[in-house]
Amino acid sequence: MRDFYTLGDFDFKDKAVLLRVDVNCPLDKETLRILNDSRIRRIVPTVRELMGKKAKLVIIAHQGRKGKWDYISLEQHAERLSKNLNAPVKYVDDVMGDAAKKAIKALRPGEALMLGNVREIDSESIEAGIEEHADSDLVRTLAPLFDYYVCDAFGAAHRSQCSLVGFEARLPSASGRLMMKEIFALRAIFDEPRRPSVFILGGAKFGDISVMIEHVLGTGTADTVILTGLAGNAFLYARGVDIGEASLAILREELTPENVSAAVDVMNRYGQRILLPVDVAVERNGRRVCINIGDLPTAEPALDIGDESAEKFRKVILSSRTSFMSGPAGMIEKDDFAIGTHVLMKAMVDSKGQSVIGGGHTGGAADKFDLSDSFSYTSTGGGALESFLMGQPLPVVEALRYSRRKFPQE
Repeated sequence: MRDFYTLGDFDFKDKAVLLRVDVNCPLDKETLRILNDSRIRRIVPTVRELMGKKAKLVIIAHQGRKGKWDYISLEQHAERLSKNLNAPVKYVDDVMGDAAKKAIKALRPGEALMLGNVREIDSESIEAGIEEHADSDLVRTLAPLFDYYVCDAFGAAHRSQCSLVGFEARLPSASGRLMMKEIFALRAIFDEPRRPSVFILGGAKFGDISVMIEHVLGTGTADTVILTGLAGNAFLYARGVDIGEASLAILREELTPENVSAAVDVMNRYGQRILLPVDVAVERNGRRVCINIGDLPTAEPALDIGDESAEKFRKVILSSRTSFMSGPAGMIEKDDFAIGTHVLMKAMVDSKGQSVIGGGHTGGAADKFDLSDSFSYTSTGGGALESFLMGQPLPVVEALRYSRRKFPQE
């Protein structure tokens, strides 16, 4: 039995439904226009299903953070959603004031309304528990206007904020279709991976990589971990390789004694199950040049794994039956340094096993190489995916479980 409700568990006809989604999109810094609406497209099945079931649908979401340049209204998002649905989505630039209440009460069955940026509400920036958020102004104001709450915001599932975990204590709550797809796809590779299973961890962050490795190797989820990107460079440094001042400078902020010690510990514990680059690619005189690890340091920073590393890792991935990638192998913005990422992604697809990639920059790389539709699944999760990788519970999933216990069906 599932431990939380899904859309099939309720009759939404003529009912008021509050749907929380994650449509936090990349924006053009000058025009503030949406650059990529893939997160909006991914929620279309849930929105369409609820509208088709004649729910009176109200959508809440966030964009950016207060005080940041990308904190804007959701008017564009409503327009994009309407275009992708080929159905009108109303918009009101208010979250819980009189304008929002009036628009909610005026909805007819089968209609959809998007409210303003939920991060306009100060309590949305507070991390707290379910019961505390259930008593927040936002939840106390909006909950009485609804019959059900649905959460389809997997990308924000690692956050314990009032619009994400507060309504579950006051309303019967269900996961949306995207949330279910995410959880099932990740459970497939984490709980029942086909063997051998290889995890490729890269990207521009290093701090939590050791925890991720400990979890996926310690639980037997992965048989092998391949490290690329800044994580690969950092682990080379932790192993005693002089990667050069230019590469070190990029890592400096996260290269704390604690992080280096954690990297040494997991390498000592898991040895040959952790694969590091054998060469790196640098930019020299405007060209990609591969440097063997034994020939480091160089004056230039490492911007990608080298060709030998790409070939070595490609063979490992091709022999796998489960492959998972989070984070590109190099600086994909430059074509010469997107080569490593392309080789590894192509190997994942060619392996014919189950292949899952993380969202964000990894998803962007897949788009760049026209491979997005070739993977078994592409996750929308950023921080949520990282929490999953580290074996941490997701507050939104815990809140949905709580709601099922609080509102049992006959």
